[in-house]
Amino acid sequence: MPETAARLLVVVPSDTAPPARLGEWLRAAGLDLDERHLGAGDALPADLSEHDGLLVMGGPQSSVDDAATELEPVRELLRRAIATDAPALGVCLGAQLMAQAGGGRVRVGVDGPEVGAGLVAKRDAAETDPLFGPVPLSPDVVQWHHDEISELPPGATLLAAGVRYPHQAFRVGRACYALQFHVETTPEIVRAWADGDPVGVAATPFDAAEIAERAAAVHPDVEAVWAPFAGRFADLVRAARGATV
Repeated sequence: MPETAARLLVVVPSDTAPPARLGEWLRAAGLDLDERHLGAGDALPADLSEHDGLLVMGGPQSSVDDAATELEPVRELLRRAIATDAPALGVCLGAQLMAQAGGGRVRVGVDGPEVGAGLVAKRDAAETDPLFGPVPLSPDVVQWHHDEISELPPGATLLAAGVRYPHQAFRVGRACYALQFHVETTPEIVRAWADGDPVGVAATPFDAAEIAERAAAVHPDVEAVWAPFAGRFADLVRAARGATV
């Protein structure tokens, strides 16, 4: 009998921010994705005992909004992942929730929204990291956030920084990773975000169409860097298979 694939729990806080290309890369790397869409009312498990890893995507919700009660079970899953060193990856809102779950802090961005195609800078500590080591010094990413991670969790390792917001990527423990930026987007997703976020667009020198065009131009470079990154994360998930979490 063929061995079944390692199983990744994928929490999608909003269908406006699906796993998209990241999901495709992880499936191509051999993972079985169990997607739970909060907007559709999908229930979340109480723990990760039936999964080998966790992925939390982004969304328009704010992690500092007390009314966003649907996010608390997501934080709890991230707390469990951190406590047990289970492989986990948070993207944008998911990264902010991971920061909070680990004891860090999030606030409304003091320099306003960060929106559109950009670069982040790899930190020295990333050179020896199993996921970030092969990432180039200044990889292309897509930014789209109004809040910022103002304090990393105690003991977290900063892996990538930015000019406006320093905490762009970090690791908690051995296997929990957070990306404040997006790597999963398609041109269509970015155009929908630009059309639906006039405040974010107004924080840039560009109009919605220009933001979408600039993001579309860097998507091939984003894939060249972050598809292999997704493969390395999949390796972590497979290595953790069968662990009690």
